[in-house]
Amino acid sequence: MTPAEQSAAALSVCRLAPVVPVLVIEDLAHAAPLAQALVAGGLPALEVTLRTPCALDAIRAMAAVPGGVVGAGTLLTPADVKAAKAAGATFGVSPGATERLLDACAEHDLPLLPGAVTASEIMALLEKGYNVLKFFPAEQSGGAAFLKSIGSPIPQVKFCPTGGIGIRNAGDYLSQKNILCVGGSWVAPKDAMARGDWAAITALAAEAAKLPRAA
Repeated sequence: MTPAEQSAAALSVCRLAPVVPVLVIEDLAHAAPLAQALVAGGLPALEVTLRTPCALDAIRAMAAVPGGVVGAGTLLTPADVKAAKAAGATFGVSPGATERLLDACAEHDLPLLPGAVTASEIMALLEKGYNVLKFFPAEQSGGAAFLKSIGSPIPQVKFCPTGGIGIRNAGDYLSQKNILCVGGSWVAPKDAMARGDWAAITALAAEAAKLPRAA
């Protein structure tokens, strides 16, 4: 899968909803009902971060939920890419980008949303053929104002910013023409998961799914 093909696939994922939930699954029993709650609320694209021992099993469980499009986040190594693909991930997200990681995604046909945070990193990935990128950590790296500014000299790149984004500031990002969607964990609060309050998560997802976007 070429970088251009990966970005085309990533674009399709990012267009599914204005928010991609960024999920840290610590209890495998939460995986399926969480996915069902988020999909029911209108957020089908789900990023499961590879930060917990049960993350790969969570991807397997969520991949079986009708309507869900499940990806793996926090991809750092080629081994992560191989394991995520085998678990059923249909896209990948990385905080940055290395040659080995990019090569692994090409080899395993896993569409990647590679991370970039400076003009040089963005230009380097664009030169390789990637034009849909993650911007992380968003708030700490200039936020919506930075992305608005970078959109003038590099308008052909679109972004999914993640990091420090919640319901209060998501609109600041989504109002920019070069921002396809945002990533956020606020739609799946740990306390709601702990008590099995899936209706509350569906309500948060429905609120997020209604956010307007310019891109």
